[in-house]
Amino acid sequence: MQPDKTGTNSPCINVCQIDDETSLCKGCARTLDEIAKWSRASDGQKRAVWVLIKQRRALVT
Repeated sequence: MQPDKTGTNSPCINVCQIDDETSLCKGCARTLDEIAKWSRASDGQKRAVWVLIKQRRALVT
């Protein structure tokens, strides 16, 4: 994970596969919409996505 221009790390780990059942990336647990909007998102929006990612991962572990 590398920080981007906003200083918020991208959750991408270069395992870019969408799960058919959840529609989430198997690597970063984001939706396609979240992935597409990441580069234009504000720091606050990115932090909100990180909260969702943590919630999603907690459900599957």
